[in-house]
Amino acid sequence: MRKQVTDSVLLVRPSVFRKNEQTAVNNFFQKDIENLSGEDVNREAQGEFDALVNELKSHGILVTVIQDDEKSESPDSIFPNNIVSFHQDGKIIFYPMFAPNRRKEHLLDFEGPLKQNGYYVKLIKDLSESENNRQYLEGTGALVLDRTHRIAYCALSERADRAMLDEYCKTENYTPVVFHAFQTVHGERRPIYHTNVVLAVGEDFAILCPTAIDNASERDALLKKLKETGKEIIEINENQLENFAANCLQVRNKYGNRFIVLSDKALSSLTLYQTAQLEKHGKIIHQDLHVIETCGGGSVRHMMAEVFLPKEKVMNA
Repeated sequence: MRKQVTDSVLLVRPSVFRKNEQTAVNNFFQKDIENLSGEDVNREAQGEFDALVNELKSHGILVTVIQDDEKSESPDSIFPNNIVSFHQDGKIIFYPMFAPNRRKEHLLDFEGPLKQNGYYVKLIKDLSESENNRQYLEGTGALVLDRTHRIAYCALSERADRAMLDEYCKTENYTPVVFHAFQTVHGERRPIYHTNVVLAVGEDFAILCPTAIDNASERDALLKKLKETGKEIIEINENQLENFAANCLQVRNKYGNRFIVLSDKALSSLTLYQTAQLEKHGKIIHQDLHVIETCGGGSVRHMMAEVFLPKEKVMNA
């Protein structure tokens, strides 16, 4: 049975977090915090990270934390969902990254800590060679997966190549639903760098900013597919998108209880009605991620890589 929601997530604690100049060229959410030094930014981000991990654990969610040891030299290692994904069939997939200074994140040991926690790894699939051809597909940032219905939603951008998407869907048995998403930057409509800023898909709901999809046919096709798969659609506006209201994740804890994880900034942007809609699908867990969101241009969803790997004892049963 294919699961859409897991009770286990992996996070990477940063060692050199900062605003990444290489990703800022097409991630328009990134901003400077002028009153903080580089050391302050990294320390504040580590504090926000630790608080999120503690909050998740306090609700019974299984958390694997990897400490970035600085060898990756990546300011964005805190966002592992772009670099790697973990699947029910025992597969780990590594993805090709747009920014050269993110590519060393492949050197982080993801497999070891997961095996120590009892997870079974059958196969490692590495797509990163496509970086040599300037073809990128940044994990579950570029791909919003409906695992139950085998649908891969993807907003095409410099971080999400169409040929890479089609090949991924062919080999992993997904049907692509493709669209283009935009945000207004200095009065111009510019592509949004990751799909998971526009769209979140849970078991029975989806959060979507439809006005970010300028093409009416693409927007209608996306809405139709979400409705066909039984999702309650929670629509947000572009201001809420800018506040990372769609960059959230539904998880379960080890007792089977459902939760929606998002940032304080995202939650405060929602109306009371939208919040009530969301609470039907799980208790809300929220955390202050001001520095991570401002400098990194990503939020909770980027920070959590879902672990769907089977347990060793299940495989050996």
